[in-house]
Amino acid sequence: MPTSSSPIASLLEKAVAGDRLTPEEGVALLESHDLPAIGAAADAVTRRLHPETYRTYNIDRNINYTNACTAVCDFCAFYRPPDHPEVYVLPIETLLQKIQETVDLGGDQILLQGGLHPKLPMEWYEDMLRAVKERFPQVNIHGFSPPEIHHFTKIAKQPLRTVLERLKAAGLGSLPGGGGEILVDRVRKEITRGKVLTDDWLNVMRVWHELGGRSTATMMFGHVETLAERIEHLERVRQLQDETGGFTAFICWTFQPDNTDMDHIPPAGAFEYLKTQAVSRLYLDNVPNIQSSWVTQGEKVGQMALMFGANDMGSLMIEENVVSQAGTVYHLSLETIRRCITNAGYTPRQRNVFYECIDEADEVVLKPSGPVLPILPS
Repeated sequence: MPTSSSPIASLLEKAVAGDRLTPEEGVALLESHDLPAIGAAADAVTRRLHPETYRTYNIDRNINYTNACTAVCDFCAFYRPPDHPEVYVLPIETLLQKIQETVDLGGDQILLQGGLHPKLPMEWYEDMLRAVKERFPQVNIHGFSPPEIHHFTKIAKQPLRTVLERLKAAGLGSLPGGGGEILVDRVRKEITRGKVLTDDWLNVMRVWHELGGRSTATMMFGHVETLAERIEHLERVRQLQDETGGFTAFICWTFQPDNTDMDHIPPAGAFEYLKTQAVSRLYLDNVPNIQSSWVTQGEKVGQMALMFGANDMGSLMIEENVVSQAGTVYHLSLETIRRCITNAGYTPRQRNVFYECIDEADEVVLKPSGPVLPILPS
């Protein structure tokens, strides 16, 4: 914690005590360069919320069922226009094979996301979900970000609630927070075209929560947003969580510029990442879990994130296509993830999407993992 003479001392003491920060106070913390003090306060909050002796991780796989997308996002190196020769749609048997490989490694979930394909009908998505649940009833489908769901309402010409009810009935288990970027329309309009704006992104989550569903929230920062707009993003998430209580976790990560139309923007480094994550923990007093995003910062910084507000190391994935297209190629094995948690002073525990431990507390058996590709925060 900072000394009493520090300009942010009273703000950090307020957050550690469990009192809610204002947007102005959140901006003041992001403007500060007192990273050790901000990190210590975030760690204190994490220990208050999670006094347990363990920290968690998940085993899942990010399966991108198509790269065709009608939206144009300057920050994305993965998508292809629908008429591009490199466009693909995964056959169902390929999808099921990928899930089988994940299950064989001890995974209990898939992260299923794709572009905004203009021609796939709503029934195609329902058939895909049913096929997965029929073959793998034990696997949670953490799928379809709010931009995809909003796109489905246009394809199906049906209300949002009806679309979500149909997907849930077909087997959708939870929603990832993808496509959040910065939940400020000025920013969204500058970096993307043809994609859902802030209120509609939040409303997808709102209606899903009203149906009893759970989801995560994310933030991609370090591009054209201001510090005040980062806090506005956190404020919108906090407000919706007050309303619904449906977010299980928050994950933030730095924009990766390589191979994108925004490659002139220098990437944010570890200092900015750790500070923003720590402030997120202090600001989001109603979101129970913060997930480390080592995918953009690497093993050491990802481990340090456990001392800057995170209580979860994220996921082991045996496939990832989006972040890696932007030049980020960090690789961690299951053994490395567990070692990072252990060396930070905690017991590693495997969790599910609801942050329930699904291993044996006294005897955790490692399954062979082999080489892996990087993960996408979910």
